[in-house]
Amino acid sequence: MDIERPKSTQPIPPHAKRVFRGQIFDVYQWEQEMFDGTTEIFEKLKRPDTVVVYPVLPDGRIILTEQEQPGKEPFIGATGGRVDEGEGILEAAKRELLEESGYEAEKFILWDSQQPIGKIDWAIYTFIAKGLKKVADIHLDAGEKITLKPMTFDEFLEMGTNDRFRENEIIPALREAKFNAGKKEELRKLFSPEM
Repeated sequence: MDIERPKSTQPIPPHAKRVFRGQIFDVYQWEQEMFDGTTEIFEKLKRPDTVVVYPVLPDGRIILTEQEQPGKEPFIGATGGRVDEGEGILEAAKRELLEESGYEAEKFILWDSQQPIGKIDWAIYTFIAKGLKKVADIHLDAGEKITLKPMTFDEFLEMGTNDRFRENEIIPALREAKFNAGKKEELRKLFSPEM
């Protein structure tokens, strides 16, 4: 699967310099010419891209997760995480699905890809995984507590109005499907367990 990286609304120019390297975020700065001919220093953050995976069980339920991480309020989300350096996007999606759920999937559908924040060079790739097979126990990082929460399609749609749901990139699609019968059927078909 050839996956194109979504474009940023404000790309980091080639002449930008990295002025800080952090554990997750790097900071880049560059001189930017203004409309009056003067220059200003612009800056932008850069971080590893993220994969998000919505696994669909053979009975049609969608697996979400109840998660706790140090320093955060508990939240509901999908399986997923950072793409490791040198790792492909689909490879990362498969790894995160296995680590956080113990499942492998026969098919991955790229549902969405975007750079949601103009001042951060960061892409989020959202997948739907079908043809699930339980092959392992959950293998979590030291900073994760995850409980799987399989839910029906209608329960999944309700996540669009749940304050604890953290997958902001799909909330508009869930809300639209909740109130538009045509969009609801499109989404139901997309999340059908049939491949």
